Amino acid sequence: MLSAESAAVVRATLPVVAESLDAITTSFYGAMFRDRPELLDGMFNRGNQASGAQRRALAGSIAGFASALLANPDARPDALLDRIAHKHTAVGVTDDQYTIVHKYLFGAIAEVLGDALTPEVAAAWDEVYWLMAGGLIGREARLYREAGVRPGQIWRQWTVVDRREETTDTVSFLLRPADREPAPPARAGQYVSVRVRMPDGVHQLRQYSLSSAPDRTLRRITVKRVAGDDGAPEGEVSNLLHEAVRAGDELTLSTPFGDVVLDDEDTPLVLVSAGIGCTPMAGMLDHLATTGSSRPVLVLHADNSPAEHALRTEIRELADRLPGACTVFWYQRPGPEEAEARTGLMDLTGVGIPAEATVYLCGPLPFMRAVRGQLLQAGVPARHIRYEVFGPDLWLPDAA
Repeated sequence: MLSAESAAVVRATLPVVAESLDAITTSFYGAMFRDRPELLDGMFNRGNQASGAQRRALAGSIAGFASALLANPDARPDALLDRIAHKHTAVGVTDDQYTIVHKYLFGAIAEVLGDALTPEVAAAWDEVYWLMAGGLIGREARLYREAGVRPGQIWRQWTVVDRREETTDTVSFLLRPADREPAPPARAGQYVSVRVRMPDGVHQLRQYSLSSAPDRTLRRITVKRVAGDDGAPEGEVSNLLHEAVRAGDELTLSTPFGDVVLDDEDTPLVLVSAGIGCTPMAGMLDHLATTGSSRPVLVLHADNSPAEHALRTEIRELADRLPGACTVFWYQRPGPEEAEARTGLMDLTGVGIPAEATVYLCGPLPFMRAVRGQLLQAGVPARHIRYEVFGPDLWLPDAA
């Protein structure tokens, strides 16, 4: 609950703070990594730091949380906090790190705002920070407890049982626990972090969806090689996994986390994806097929071409095993492999989206924004549309 005094100050200063958030988060990360370089080893994604994606995500989450508090001072924005908490537990964040973040974040705020940061303004934003941190700490403690692990102790060695080339730039790894003990519980739609040591000795983490139905023995991840486009760096972890990891090797995986999971309802399902966003959908479909589900399922996917559509044959076969499922694919460059596919970008006109459906959405942000708008126009309530973002969630403030 945000106090009335702080709410008035935050409301008055939010425009100025929001305009300065990019400078604040730039200063914050610079100072923190200068003084605490160990945090770059296995905690933060260097690619997202270089591109500015992590900085923008942090700025968006702060502004989004503050705006939500002003809209309803007596409640916390649960969806935003739940999403961040799962991201944090997937990299092993612990509650003591919030004190470190507070020190450097408020140091950056003081540096950027200067004399505008009066004691009253500092106290109000300090209240906002600890309301957000407190909400996350509680959620993260619960997630660790439910996963049966100690806070931050999420790592386990897994053996690569099989490696399969899905497309020219996508590979699947089938894994089992190296100790041959049962795999930790997971739900369809969740992801794991993969922790690897880079050639310079620094550990890096990346999250990958479980692309098959989670069971007690085996897990699968499907990794797309990230190319450096438009000045962005190449994906150092995805490239290392493609080039260096073979059957018999070991990988370090986290406990599964992720808040976008397949529900247990009997409502119609619509699984919408583009590109490598098909991976959580494949896991959901596999779970539905494995459990003999009779739910109506509509599988919609857009890609460049059939040859670039990872898991294409498997997804169609899984849908064929479900009595109430059908698939519709769109390709920029259609091919004879998919004679019934549609051409161009995904267009839901005439597809027949059930208004009562639960929709799961995953793919590039521009794709998800466009398709979400079409779903809303088709009569699907916003609360029925669940989405997964690969990487820092830059959409949270705008996706309600």
